[in-house]
Amino acid sequence: MIRWREGRVTAQVRSWDGALEVEVDVQEADGTPWRTCRALAYPALVGAPEAGDLVLLNTTALERGLGTGGYALVVAVPERLPGPRPAGPGHMVKGRYTPLQAMVLGVDEQESPHHEVLRDADDLHGMPVVVADLHSSLPAVLAGLRERRPDARVAYVMTDGGALPVWFSRAVDGLRTAEWVASVVTAGQSFGGDHEAVTVHTALLAARHVVRADVAVVVQGPGNLGTGTRWGFSGVAAGEALNAAAVLGGRPVATLRVSGADARARHLGVSHHSLTAYGRVALAPADVVVPVLTGDLAALGATVREQAAALGPPHGRHRLVEVGVEGLREALATSPVGLSTMGRGLDADPAAFLAAAAAGRHAAALLDAP
Repeated sequence: MIRWREGRVTAQVRSWDGALEVEVDVQEADGTPWRTCRALAYPALVGAPEAGDLVLLNTTALERGLGTGGYALVVAVPERLPGPRPAGPGHMVKGRYTPLQAMVLGVDEQESPHHEVLRDADDLHGMPVVVADLHSSLPAVLAGLRERRPDARVAYVMTDGGALPVWFSRAVDGLRTAEWVASVVTAGQSFGGDHEAVTVHTALLAARHVVRADVAVVVQGPGNLGTGTRWGFSGVAAGEALNAAAVLGGRPVATLRVSGADARARHLGVSHHSLTAYGRVALAPADVVVPVLTGDLAALGATVREQAAALGPPHGRHRLVEVGVEGLREALATSPVGLSTMGRGLDADPAAFLAAAAAGRHAAALLDAP
């Protein structure tokens, strides 16, 4: 069910690429005050609310107390609708048949300047493709990559398992500003990237042939969805992304979701998400990066190695690649955006970020391989 409420904007709070956060005095249905809350508007869809504006809000996630999705979302500014905009090229619709569906130019469609390049494109020519489950892995993967290859040109391919507008991610905005990400390609129903793609396959081809990326990193947007079941989680798509990378002639690299601090047993050590996505969904061999955790993390490292063994020979199809993590704490400290996963930072759950950085370090090694 959807919860709708009206309110008046009291202030614009902050903005980043594609998004505007506002403070709103929200009313009950009968017009009595309910509460003051923060709401997020995407100006490209609804315009830019100003102080005094009446706004229609979707408060569903806010009232449910969800984490990443806990914002109220501005659906419309009824008294000041955005003016007409000139029709542009493109006929790809994202958010199809929802009230805020938007038409965009697909990177490979006939009206795109890249159509000729992508029409027959079918090969990534060995480009490393690093795949991870959680959006919070993105800056850590990049930190590990840049430790050895700060010159590497990186495309971020955002899948649609989490947030659909890339504008929701302050991390992506910060990574682009710092030039850690050269270009964003939004795939499937996600939107708002530098290039729009129908599938992960076309997104990867655009990363290689349009962006001219050295490495692509494929991760869903913020807001991983899980149900505590074997198959009911959005990270299943990580296995499908490895398949896409392999069938297109890339070098698929699997990032293990690791934790030494998660209160849920199914996510301690190697998360069951990684074991299912890589062990059951990914049908093509990939490099599964196993971080070599030492010191205070040595016991956890042994558990991670034991759990990851199921993904390699003789039972699994993947190549297990052990990667040391010496120096990666220092690399992670250079991240231009905050590191946080499930509400835990680097000090609270270092293994989570070291595992992702190790995958980035391995991608750098692939670039340097003959």
